[in-house]
Amino acid sequence: MIKPAIKPLSFAAALFAVIAIAAPRPAAAQDTLTVFAAASMKNALDDANAAFTKATGIKVTASYAASSALAKQIESGAPADVFISADLKWMDYVADKKLIKTDSRYNLLGNRLVLIAGKDSKLANVTIEPGFDIAALAGDGRIAVADVKAVPAGLYAKAALEKLGAWAKVEPKLAMGENVRATLAFVARGETPIGIVYETDAKVEPNVKIIATFPDNSYPPVTYPVAATTNAKPDAGKYLAFLRGDAAKAIFEKYGFSVLASAKAS
Repeated sequence: MIKPAIKPLSFAAALFAVIAIAAPRPAAAQDTLTVFAAASMKNALDDANAAFTKATGIKVTASYAASSALAKQIESGAPADVFISADLKWMDYVADKKLIKTDSRYNLLGNRLVLIAGKDSKLANVTIEPGFDIAALAGDGRIAVADVKAVPAGLYAKAALEKLGAWAKVEPKLAMGENVRATLAFVARGETPIGIVYETDAKVEPNVKIIATFPDNSYPPVTYPVAATTNAKPDAGKYLAFLRGDAAKAIFEKYGFSVLASAKAS
């Protein structure tokens, strides 16, 4: 049986094949960083990530949730390059599991706890001090707070309420959210009359107002540590350097964070 002759490629087809091989490929996975960050960072970090991409061409995909949930996801093998926690506890957790590069870790930001109410609430200018009955402010309603057993915002809030002697009365009235942004939404939608969130959260939600600030000595300093994960892409180093630089600092301060990190000397 005679096999049909194989026709040679035409000049045009051959040229197309060469162009296809030489043409630049779409951005590969290594050109995109995945960042797991505390929910309270969303607005500020979205802006910082956009600035980083503009400066470097490296894309950033951010996943926001409670620090506790993100730490557990990293432990389960979720592909994150960078982790930013809203407290030291959950960064220590992943460090103990050897899931981060400890030499890349530093404290990036600080924040404060505030008491909020709906924008049209009659509550205003409340002074929080030891013995103050915060539960009475809620009346027959509940008090929004992040999960006090695991979520940083909830852990800070519980510490403050205990220190102020208000925990026993407040605990039965709590409406707990899965993260601080869920807590913020409870008050913004009018589902609870008051809530406890970070100062930066209150500033980005037009439907709430700050009615009081918790004394700094009533809870551990709100600290946001950041680190590259053990399996981070090389570009994670550039990202961590950017976050502690002047451009990122200006963005974070605009949203009300206190910047704890400074640029490393070259």
